[in-house]
Order: sequence, then structure tokens, then C-alpha cells
Amino acid sequence: MDTAERDLLAETLRKTMATATGPALDSALTDLGWADLLAEAPEVALPLVFRLLGETGAHASLLNDVVLHAADRPLGGTPALPYTGGSWVVWERGGSGTPGVSLDGELPLQVRPVGEPIPLGAGRRALGWWLLGTGRAMLALARTHVLDRTQFGRPLASFQAVRHRLAETLVALDGAEATLVAADDDLGSLLAKAAAGRAALTAARHCQQVLGGIGFTAEHDLHRHVRRALVLDGLLGSARELTREAGTLVREGRSAPRLVQL
Repeated sequence: MDTAERDLLAETLRKTMATATGPALDSALTDLGWADLLAEAPEVALPLVFRLLGETGAHASLLNDVVLHAADRPLGGTPALPYTGGSWVVWERGGSGTPGVSLDGELPLQVRPVGEPIPLGAGRRALGWWLLGTGRAMLALARTHVLDRTQFGRPLASFQAVRHRLAETLVALDGAEATLVAADDDLGSLLAKAAAGRAALTAARHCQQVLGGIGFTAEHDLHRHVRRALVLDGLLGSARELTREAGTLVREGRSAPRLVQL
């Protein structure tokens, strides 16, 4: 897929996600050839589709397909997925109408008994891109706010404390993106998911502070992205858990593997 084709696909996906979410988006993406894209070009499907899910705030049950594809199992099922704290959940398809049990009630996650072991690398990369897109969406909302508002007769964007928070957020997100681009094995995927989760939580914290009081209310779109980041961080292992797991692997192996050739 060349650059022009990728740009056209990205624009089509963005428009689709702006008008549909949940089961409706599942159906629309099926019509657009999601299964073929995942099978033939996963290196395009994961960063493009999941990052756009984060940026638009839409959601779909695509993580199920990513995990099933990595396990060489037929698409369309609902595998049990590990969640932070030792829990397991399923991402229900088709809109059963049952509210999700997570902080983000829009996501149809339901608690289930412990599931069978499944490959998690591809799913962690997909969630990493989703978290990255969510972080970018929060940063864009905060940036718009500080450019439009004034405080004490000065543009809010002129205050050094505000600029530092947004700069720290940008650095965290760019670093997570670099880690995701470099991830090509299980350990790299683990570290990329951890970096993306940490970056999204950094974005949530700093952007909420920059937005002030309105950032803590349901009147502003930020709250949807904050809840989304908190839930997605916990799915397939939180940033804290994955960092500890990576440390354990390094300690047991008595060396740190080279993840990127510089």
C-alpha cells in the first residue's frame, strides 16, 4: 500500500468513525474490508485503525479480531482477555444492550472466568496505538483551550507552567510512538503497551490540569478520553504491571536485549 492509498484509507476511516461507533462501526468496518486488511497488511491495520479509534473517540470490537488472528483462530469470536489485577474480561460483540462493567460504560466489557492462554503481542501493540490516539486527542483539546482562553489579561498559552505541562505530554506521546514503531516481538510489544499507557495517563493528568475546572466536568469531551485511557491501560496488562514484568524478564535473563538498532 503506497502513501496515497494509505492517506485515502485514513480519510475514509476517519469519516466512518466520526459517524458510527460500537456495533454500527463494526458493521461499517466489515464492509470496508477490515478482515482482509488485518490478514494482508497488519503492519498497516494496527497503527492506522487503532490510532484513529483513539483520536475520534469511537470504539469497536476489533481487538478480538487482532488477538484471534495472532492465535491463528477464526475471526468473529470473543476470546477472554486478561485485565489488570488478575481479572479477565470479554469484549462483547453485537450490542447486547448490557452496560459495560468498566469505568468507561461505552465499552461493552464484561467480567469472565479465567480464559485460556493466548498470544498478546499484537493485541498489546493495537491497544498501544489506541492509547496513543487517545492521548493525542486529549492534547489537541488542551491546546485548543489554552489558545482560545485568556487569564489575568494574558493568553493562557503564554504561561510557562501551562506550556511545560503540554510539552511534557507531547514528549511522552512521541516517545511512546517511537516505541510502538520499533516493537516487533513480544518484549517490544510489552514495552510499547507500557509506554503508551504511561503516556496516555500523563496526557490525562496534564490536560485535565490545563483545562481547569471544566476539565473535571461532563460538559467537556475530555472526560470521555480520560475514562477511555484508564480502561485501555488496564486491558492486557497495565503500564505498571507490564513495567514490572519487563524488569523481571531482564533480571532473570541477566541482560537487557537490544530492541532497536541505532
